[in-house]
Amino acid sequence: MQIAFKIIMMFSFVSMYSLMAGEIKLKETEVVSLGENLSLEMVLIPAGKFMMGSNLLEKCRIDDETLHLVTITKPYYMGKNEVTQEQWESVMGDNPTRRGRGAKFPVTDISWDDCQEFIKKLNLKMNGCFRLPSEAEWEYASRAGVNAAYSFGDKITPNDANYAGSKIYGPVVVGSYKPNAFGLFDMHGNVWEWCNDWYGSLLDGAVTDPKGSLSGEYRVLRGGSFLHFDSNARSSFRNYNSAPYRFVNVGFRLAMSK
Repeated sequence: MQIAFKIIMMFSFVSMYSLMAGEIKLKETEVVSLGENLSLEMVLIPAGKFMMGSNLLEKCRIDDETLHLVTITKPYYMGKNEVTQEQWESVMGDNPTRRGRGAKFPVTDISWDDCQEFIKKLNLKMNGCFRLPSEAEWEYASRAGVNAAYSFGDKITPNDANYAGSKIYGPVVVGSYKPNAFGLFDMHGNVWEWCNDWYGSLLDGAVTDPKGSLSGEYRVLRGGSFLHFDSNARSSFRNYNSAPYRFVNVGFRLAMSK
């Protein structure tokens, strides 16, 4: 399928928290056409600073969530939604999803390696710079300026996200819940999202634009899923698995360099 490339710039004002700027930012969205009325919506995430990890008092905290200051020096784009089945199929020509099939549902049953193949084909066809987000970029985007367990506070309910406590036990259409302050949907729950990083210990101290461990056995997964408890959907929770791993509750979200 020939994919057309078109970017439409849309602007609106939104209040965004950034330790670097601490003021209202201009929200910019790039809509990338995939052809046949399909598109990818990418939201601009501003540069800034945040506390990555969790404090010692956060409920269900895990030892590998070392709290430390992270500086993101360059703005980047983050997918407004998890990549859907129709978006995947428009690039790859197939649909690997086994549970919760539907055009607007997140694509699942994809490995980290599968994501790389999707990104490679997408970039070749569109002369783009799509990629998986780093783990730090993912958490910064998830928090959207909130130093709490979730982007909306320290408590989560079935009205906020699709996790095990919602008792849906399957994925839902992307964007079914309210977005965070950056305008991103489903950063908590629905399906796990692959990050680019190797899994490893977080650094204890201030870091700038971290890219994770140089090597490892596992790749990072973030965000929780419909099969996991609320604690796994916290912004700081770190999951991981091997790059070839595929399962019914694992998908991904794109990032794009500005």
